[in-house]
Amino acid sequence: GSELSGWALGRWTYEGFDLNHNFADLNTDLWDAEDLQLVPHQFPNHYIPIPEAYTFPNATVAPETRAVISWMQRYPFVLSANLHGGELVVTYPFDMTRTYWKAQELTPTADDAVFRWLATVYATSNLVMVDDERRMCHYEDFMQEGNIINGANWHTVPG
Repeated sequence: GSELSGWALGRWTYEGFDLNHNFADLNTDLWDAEDLQLVPHQFPNHYIPIPEAYTFPNATVAPETRAVISWMQRYPFVLSANLHGGELVVTYPFDMTRTYWKAQELTPTADDAVFRWLATVYATSNLVMVDDERRMCHYEDFMQEGNIINGANWHTVPG
C-alpha cells in the first residue's frame, strides 16, 4: 500500500477493512505445531491451509485478499514479498511476534539463513537502498543493518 494513504486513512480501507488484520494468523498455527513437535511430519511447514472462514463465499474479506487467496490456491508458492511504501528496508519472515504481548521481537524461521541471504541479495542490489546519500523516511536508519530486518523485530503485522 501507499505510505501516503496510510497516513491519511490509518490502516483502514474506504470499505472499512483493517489492513493489518485482513489475513488469517497462520504463524501461531505453525508455532503451536512446532512446540508440540509435529513439524514437519504431522504438520508440514511448507503448506498451512487457509482457514475456512476466509474462503466462504459470504466471507467479509476485502476483494484484494480474496484475489490473493484464490491465486494462492491455484498456484502454491513458498516465497512472498511485502512492499513498504516508505522505509527502504527488506523484511523477512516472520512479520508477527511469537510472544503475543510484544510489539517487537526477533522471530526467526527454521530457514532464517536463507531468508536473510535473499533479503541481503536484494538490498545490496537495489541502487537506491545502497546510496549513502538517500534520505530516511521516518526516523530509523536501516543502513546500519544492511537495509534488512526480521519483520517482527521491526513491528508486528498479525496474519
